Amino acid sequence: MAKENKAAEAPAKPERQSASADLATARRVLGLEADGLAALASSLDGDFTKAIDLFDAAAGRIIVTGMGKSGHVAHKVASTLSSTGRPALFVHPAEASHGDLGMLEEGDAVLAYSNSGETPELSDIIAYTRRFKLALVAVTSRAGSTITSQADVSIVLPAAEEACAIGMAPTTSTTMMMALGDAIAVALMERRGFTADDFKQRHPGGKLGKLLLKVSDIMHTGNDLPLASPDETMANALVTMTQKSLGVIGVVDGSRRLLGIVTDGDLRRHMADNLLRLSAAEVMTANPKTIRSTALASEAVQVMNEMQITSLFVVDDGKVSGALHIHDCLRAGVV
Repeated sequence: MAKENKAAEAPAKPERQSASADLATARRVLGLEADGLAALASSLDGDFTKAIDLFDAAAGRIIVTGMGKSGHVAHKVASTLSSTGRPALFVHPAEASHGDLGMLEEGDAVLAYSNSGETPELSDIIAYTRRFKLALVAVTSRAGSTITSQADVSIVLPAAEEACAIGMAPTTSTTMMMALGDAIAVALMERRGFTADDFKQRHPGGKLGKLLLKVSDIMHTGNDLPLASPDETMANALVTMTQKSLGVIGVVDGSRRLLGIVTDGDLRRHMADNLLRLSAAEVMTANPKTIRSTALASEAVQVMNEMQITSLFVVDDGKVSGALHIHDCLRAGVV
């Protein structure tokens, strides 16, 4: 009986929101966070530039730290900084008090996130930066807080309403923190002239790595190139074309300048013309489409798809430097 009474007294579950109410909630949340980002963009001033100056001048790494939700933001910001050319490391403030302060070295700069500006776990890292004269940049929502009084530069987030219904869960504030970290990373990236090549070196795997592959990374070069002189007979040119297995042969002059190409289509068009006795110049298609070795492999795929061809010769400074087949791109995962 007691069990039955307990079940009877259990509070009823609230009715599920309608789909339209869910959408309204999502739009309200995104609207509040967008307002926070707009306010943040408007509030940035010379302190942001001072922070970038400190990070740019630091000989070591950027140590990013924060507790709780701010710590999760700090993790992501450290990763973004490292992948965009500025070595960075996340250090958990609580672990720092138990030995991980040893991860901080001379020449490092510290980026500390604390919404309240009073996070007790950050006290040892803050004290360490003051003792060993490491640059400290604070990101907080409270001007005049403990962390702002200690930091070399403080970036104070503008007042903004948290997006949760009770106004307490970190939502808008963490969105602003994350976006500010992106702004810091990109500002440093552009100041240092970080290029797509640099980015590729840090992202060799996965989809990003494939998107950043260049033609030079996968093209055929040297003895693998199917080349013939203009006066070479097609009997000889066909042997070379077959051996190199690219379905095409380039016709070049003595300076390795590409005069034309012979494709399977060209062979079929000249079958009735005593093909084997013709010269490569008589069979070739002049002025073929080419590509640069510095072009992205994805650009080469686009060219081949648009032209409905399967091979491209690579020409740099007017001379043949390589050849690329659509299968090379597919094998490399470039589509």
